[in-house]
Amino acid sequence: MIKTVLVTGGTGYIGSWVVKYLLEKSYTVRLTVRNKNKQANYAHLSKLADTSSGKLEIWEADLLIKGSFDAAANGADSIMHIASPFILKVKDAQKELINPALLGTRNVLEAANASPSVKKVVLTSSVAAVYGDNIDMKAMGLNEFTEEHFNNTSSLKHQPYSYSKALAEKEAWDIYKSQSQWKLVVINPSFVMGPAINPDTNSESIGFMKDILSGKLAMGAPDLYFGFVDARDVAKAHLLALENHAADGRHILAERTTGVFELTQIIKSIFGKKFKLPTKKSPKLLMYLVGWMFGLNAKFITRNVGHAIKLNNTKSSIKLGLVYTPLEKTIEDMVNQLDKSSD
Repeated sequence: MIKTVLVTGGTGYIGSWVVKYLLEKSYTVRLTVRNKNKQANYAHLSKLADTSSGKLEIWEADLLIKGSFDAAANGADSIMHIASPFILKVKDAQKELINPALLGTRNVLEAANASPSVKKVVLTSSVAAVYGDNIDMKAMGLNEFTEEHFNNTSSLKHQPYSYSKALAEKEAWDIYKSQSQWKLVVINPSFVMGPAINPDTNSESIGFMKDILSGKLAMGAPDLYFGFVDARDVAKAHLLALENHAADGRHILAERTTGVFELTQIIKSIFGKKFKLPTKKSPKLLMYLVGWMFGLNAKFITRNVGHAIKLNNTKSSIKLGLVYTPLEKTIEDMVNQLDKSSD
């Protein structure tokens, strides 16, 4: 039987890969967009649909409008709620981050409640909902972060993006617990890297890699540590969460945790001297002086620079069955795509 999946945020960096894999597996994908007339925003997905066994339907909906997902959810078997702004430099965090994340989650899951056909919701959260600052691991007396942990150190003024993800995921669990019709599975990716289906996407991840390749960090890489995961693996995790009846709860996605400097050295090991890459880490004291150039304030630097982290990815591997793409392959494919597009 053909399954119908409502996908929000399907035109984005992660969402486009999700839509591609769903179409390749013969799903009917109901893609929600704010304006159907802006066909350029989803042209890359229409092109994929033309050569796949699946079917792509375009529906209009807005994260901020109550009830706007109800029609698209009616008749869908499941929902993948991926849409949520990933913006690090914001002027109005409430308007640009919190409202779309929180109200969007509420409106999409209320649409699931209103649709008798929806049996599962896969929510794209983030490790930002697991922890706020790297120093949290030490402050909590932990050796690693797991799915049991929840970010309670971010706020509207400090790490507002992380705060938006924590609020939205908590809202999702609250709504889930108030009903018994559909199952909720949450995906918590770390820093997503890798090639994009739509190279014109303005993802923070693409911007981050462009900054590295342009030589912006040549004088020294910040001593910052992240979990990293391939965008294609994140998309595959969504499908595994959808199709695995035993899948439940949260799932941290990270191929490994490593530093920004170490990441640049992977690029160097693959591409040699092609790019102007840092040869050392930038001292923390210097980061206080130049951090503003990268949008880093003093509190962020204090609580994150120089603090290593560890993310436990066991559940995603064992329970979901996700096989991770090595970070080296992720970086190679991403750099090759960006380098080719800049020619």
